[in-house]
Amino acid sequence: MKKISFGMVGGGNGAFIGDVHRRGAVMDNLAVLSAGCFSRDLQKNKETAFLWGVPEDRIYSGYEEMAAAEASKSDGIDFVSIVTPTDTHYAIAKCFLEHGIHVVCDKPVTTTLEECRKLQRLAGEKGLLFCVTYTYASYAVIQQAREMIRQGAIGNIINIIAEYPQDWLIVSRASGASAKYAWRLDPARSGGTACCSDIGTHLEALISKMTGIRLEAVLARFIHFQGSPLEHDIQVLLRYENNIPGLLWASQIAAGNDCGVRIRVFGEQGSLEWTHTRPMELRYAPLEGPVQILTANKPYCYSACTSLCRLPAGHPEGFYEAFGNIYQGFCRHLAALKKGKAAEHFTYPTIEDAAAGLRFTAACLRSEQNGNVWTALDE
Repeated sequence: MKKISFGMVGGGNGAFIGDVHRRGAVMDNLAVLSAGCFSRDLQKNKETAFLWGVPEDRIYSGYEEMAAAEASKSDGIDFVSIVTPTDTHYAIAKCFLEHGIHVVCDKPVTTTLEECRKLQRLAGEKGLLFCVTYTYASYAVIQQAREMIRQGAIGNIINIIAEYPQDWLIVSRASGASAKYAWRLDPARSGGTACCSDIGTHLEALISKMTGIRLEAVLARFIHFQGSPLEHDIQVLLRYENNIPGLLWASQIAAGNDCGVRIRVFGEQGSLEWTHTRPMELRYAPLEGPVQILTANKPYCYSACTSLCRLPAGHPEGFYEAFGNIYQGFCRHLAALKKGKAAEHFTYPTIEDAAAGLRFTAACLRSEQNGNVWTALDE
């Protein structure tokens, strides 16, 4: 199969997430990075392109130039990866969609639900794919959990607890390095929330992908740190369909925590638990039975899980591979689309998932502003 060609906007200057996207996209030899506008600094733009093997004549000074030029080439890029600050996503994604180029975008996809819906409509009208990178929902073993829940391994769900504690903000404030993250702390650039949109949405997506149930309402409490205009700790009560309760906690000021994603799903017949620090393992506790630790890529796992594994059982696969899973599903879907093949089921987060995250964020913000009351999600 001919490799899918892609370009990238952002990701230069030694940015962490840009290189993660690049590694994920090329991991399964389905795509090749062919063009980019990696930085507004011309020299850094060229340095990044050289490091990543992008030809000099495919380096662009701006995303508008890049979209127009690549759309006019017979061998132009098939999709673009957008890895810039959130407040720039809408204009960049809109530009590439208007030029007929598929999009992969970091989350949150936009700062407002209205902007997201506009992109959703535009992609639909143009017949273009739009992927959004919810990483934690894309680990192989999450698909194992989803299938087990679907098959009734834990019975009807009766409660969900999810958490994501970090300490980057409190640490950076103490070290004086917080200026580096200034855009994340600016209400005008972040969309009115910080912790909720940045990492709370990861938990919303993780719960959705693992359980398959629909979130209906939230009751949120926001905690501000050292006078910040934005919240950096959220505590959210959740109400899912069939009145299933849940609890979500996310924090950027939890000292001693790096990336402590954890989810527990309790059912009438048992429970499932996953933690990001042990990404290949799923803790299964059947009612009145011994606790079991299931490992991804074992023969007893469902194919939905094993198809996303690249190494023999016992060899850890982590964050890069989760991004690889996203790009694998997206690239296979795009390749099928280019060949005119009938639609299949491809597993990757889409702009519909991004809209769900923004509905969650908007409802949490309204709940907080109205005195911490139950608030329904907009449709």
